[in-house]
Amino acid sequence: MKTRPLGKTGIELPILSFGASSLGQEFRSVAFDDALKSVHVALDCGINFIDTSPFYGRGISEVLLGVALRGVPRASYKLCTKLGRYDLTHFDFSAKRVAESIDVSLHRLGTDHLDIILCHDIEFVPMQQIVDETIPALRQAKQAGKVKAIGFSGYPQKIFKFICEQAEVDCVLSYNQHTLQNTRFSEETVPYLKAKGIGVMNAGPFSARLLTNAPLPAWLKEPEAVKAAARAAAAHCAAKGSDIAKLALQFSLQHPDIATTVSGSANPTNIRNWAKWAAEPIDQQLLSEVQAIFAPVKNLGHLEGLKENN
Repeated sequence: MKTRPLGKTGIELPILSFGASSLGQEFRSVAFDDALKSVHVALDCGINFIDTSPFYGRGISEVLLGVALRGVPRASYKLCTKLGRYDLTHFDFSAKRVAESIDVSLHRLGTDHLDIILCHDIEFVPMQQIVDETIPALRQAKQAGKVKAIGFSGYPQKIFKFICEQAEVDCVLSYNQHTLQNTRFSEETVPYLKAKGIGVMNAGPFSARLLTNAPLPAWLKEPEAVKAAARAAAAHCAAKGSDIAKLALQFSLQHPDIATTVSGSANPTNIRNWAKWAAEPIDQQLLSEVQAIFAPVKNLGHLEGLKENN
């Protein structure tokens, strides 16, 4: 698996990373054996950076990941978890909870250190607290050797400059906004982050199943015009003998300034396919045709979190 550097952190990441949200049964019930096998298949495929959160399955993802990683040499993989979001509407970014959350995650994951820790979905709270309280507490954890790199994640593009203009972070994670349909992150924010030397991570190449052949989930927030364009694009790829998911993944992986793209599944077959696709060249002609289908709805998204953070 090809790798890229994560900003100035000294951490090299595979361009495709394993998202462990599915281990927490966020989207469907998952068999225990499939959960463990998906982790091992990812590692076997060179997908050796794993992203999780205490929010995923309300702790289940971290626990299952800890079980899956027992006996796996710690130096053979890199680990990211998050803090601050613990339920759909439960957020706590206080300094006290930062210290507690890191220690609980370390225990669940069966390790003495994290490679990366991120403040999770900061757009749901008044963000000045992240600057004034949360990041300083993360810096203390970094100084104590519990974590190598600190940062934050979220959806609205406004959050990145708000935090990075006021606080020193090592890396950030954006999701669903460097895709076939929405490239706001790579167009508006990545050049800014690169200039500051901040490591850049992307998640959600399939935009919550939008860019797959799977039925769209009822909770998908994208406008109806976006959904319709996605169905048309999927049908076009199928007519050309391809899978829109393959094109979507390859598109997200090819940006040279994005260190890694995180994608999650508890289905080992999916993971093997992704690793194979990552090694194949993208079909430029098909890409141009699909981008033309998405042109009328390019960069349309939705609001997430507090209104003032969008």
